Amino acid sequence: MVPMEKLAQIRERFEYVEARMSAGSGDIAALGREYAELKPVVEQIADYRQLLDDIAEAEAMLDDPEMKALAEEELPDLKARLPEAEQALRVALLPKDSADERPAILEIRPGTGGEEAALFAGDLLRMYQRYAEDKGWRFEIIELQETELGGIKELVANIQGQGVFARLKYESGVHRVQRVPATESGGRIHTSAATVAVLPEAQDVDIRIDPNDLRIDTMRSSGAGGQHVNTTDSAVRITHIPTGIVVTSSEKSQHRNREIAMNVLRARLYDAERQRIDSERASDRKSQVGSGDRSERIRTYNFPQGRMTDHRIGLTLYKLDQVMQGDLDEIVDALISDDQAAKLAEMEA
Repeated sequence: MVPMEKLAQIRERFEYVEARMSAGSGDIAALGREYAELKPVVEQIADYRQLLDDIAEAEAMLDDPEMKALAEEELPDLKARLPEAEQALRVALLPKDSADERPAILEIRPGTGGEEAALFAGDLLRMYQRYAEDKGWRFEIIELQETELGGIKELVANIQGQGVFARLKYESGVHRVQRVPATESGGRIHTSAATVAVLPEAQDVDIRIDPNDLRIDTMRSSGAGGQHVNTTDSAVRITHIPTGIVVTSSEKSQHRNREIAMNVLRARLYDAERQRIDSERASDRKSQVGSGDRSERIRTYNFPQGRMTDHRIGLTLYKLDQVMQGDLDEIVDALISDDQAAKLAEMEA
C-alpha cells in the first residue's frame, strides 16, 4: 500500500512550485525543472486516487438495491486494475537520476580484434545514429578518427534531445561481436569487441575546473590516412593535469574547438564524480544494470545466428538486422524495467 500522507506532500509541493512559477518569483529555471519532474508523478497520483474513489463508490452502491447489480459488475474490473496502478505509482515515486533528462556524450572505441573491432565500432556508431534519428534527437560528431578501411579508431559525439541520457546510459560497457570479418578470406568466425561510454553532459555548476589545471595545445587536424588536412592550427587538445584526461576537437573553428573540448572534459570529470559517489553508495552491492562499468561485457551481437544477447538481464532477440538499424527500444525498455524492479526491491527490503 502506498502511504497517502507522502502522496499528499508531493501534491502540495507541486502546487507550491506551480504557484511560484505563475507568480514569476524565485529561480524560474530551477522551478521549471522541479515542475517537470513532479508533473508526471502528480498525474500518476491523480489516476491512483481516482481509482480508489471509483472502488469506494462502487462498494457503497452495493447497499443500494437498484445499483447493486451494476456495482457487482464494475467492482471486479476496478479491483483488478489496482495492483497495476500501485506498481506504476511506486515506479513514479522512485528517486530520479538527476542526469536523466540531460544530453549525452557518446564515446566509442575499438577493443580487441584489430581492424575488425574498428569496423564493428563503426557499425555501433551507425546504430546509435539511426536510433537518435528515430527519437528525433540531434546527433553531432565531435571527434572522429577513422581507419583506412572505414573503421573507427575513436568516436566522440554529442546527442541532444529529451531524455537522452535516461535511455542511453545502459549502453556503457563492452559490446562483443561474433562474425566472419570482411577482412577474413577464410570464412572463420572471429570475436571482436568495442567499448561504449555514455556520459551525461555536465554544466558549469556541476564541475568547477581550475584554468591552472589545464594545458591547452593547438595543432593541425587531419582525417583518415592523412586526408582532409587542415592548413591552420585549429584543432585543440586539452589536458586536465590532475587526472591526465586528454580531450581533442578538430572542427574548423579554434574557438568552437575549445568550447567543444571543454564540454567533453567537463562531462568526463562529472561522470567520474558520479561513478565515485555511486561506488561509495553501493560498496556492499553492485547493481546488475546501469552500473556504468566500462570493463563489463554487456552485450553480444552474433551475426551468423542473427542473435543479440544482453548478458545483464539475459535478454536474447533474434532480430539482429533490426537492432543494427537502430531498433533498440525493446532492449532499452527491458533494461529500464529491470533497473526499476531492482530499485523497488531494494527500497522494500
